[in-house]
Amino acid sequence: MRTTNTIPVKQVLIDVFRQYGLPYRINADNGQPWGSPSAREHGVSQLTTWLIRLGIHISFSRPAHPQTNGKEERFHRTLKTEVLKGKTFSDLNQVQRAFDEWRVIYNHVRPHDALELAVPASRYQPSTRTYPEVLPDIEYSPDDEVVKVTANGHVRFKRRLLKVSKALQGQTVVFRKIHELESVYDLYFCHHSLGRVDLKRI
Repeated sequence: MRTTNTIPVKQVLIDVFRQYGLPYRINADNGQPWGSPSAREHGVSQLTTWLIRLGIHISFSRPAHPQTNGKEERFHRTLKTEVLKGKTFSDLNQVQRAFDEWRVIYNHVRPHDALELAVPASRYQPSTRTYPEVLPDIEYSPDDEVVKVTANGHVRFKRRLLKVSKALQGQTVVFRKIHELESVYDLYFCHHSLGRVDLKRI
């Protein structure tokens, strides 16, 4: 079954955030659109750059280790067993109806061992963090050394050229000195750590 009626992940997330508020953290895999498997790109993508600007903390699962997202994998197993296994659907509307019916059962009827046989709806609380229609300004500490990322994803810092990420082009990142380590800095975009940089190794 093929369809060209696809909705970008970002728009789906905007709709979810408007309805339920912003999460504190999202744990994702390393593939597009969530991240970049390239170590040279520091893991971020255009999507995660936007999420970080919203104040959401992003963490990534270990590559080739699906058990990192064990809860999600367990959810998928239940979904396949109870909704998809051995069934065929004539169109996407039929699939959506099956998902909608099962979602009520999963959240409001089906007891969960991990919740001491309670249902997820009994534990759910909406986020108090509302979705901002305009991205907030980026604020850094006065002690941070702020550098703007070029169009090709590089920054120049203390006469050295460092590849950060093309996903961060036009954004500002900061270098924070590790005082006990000569020539070593922590590199951040907003609250998100991009790693540690030793200028002697560049």
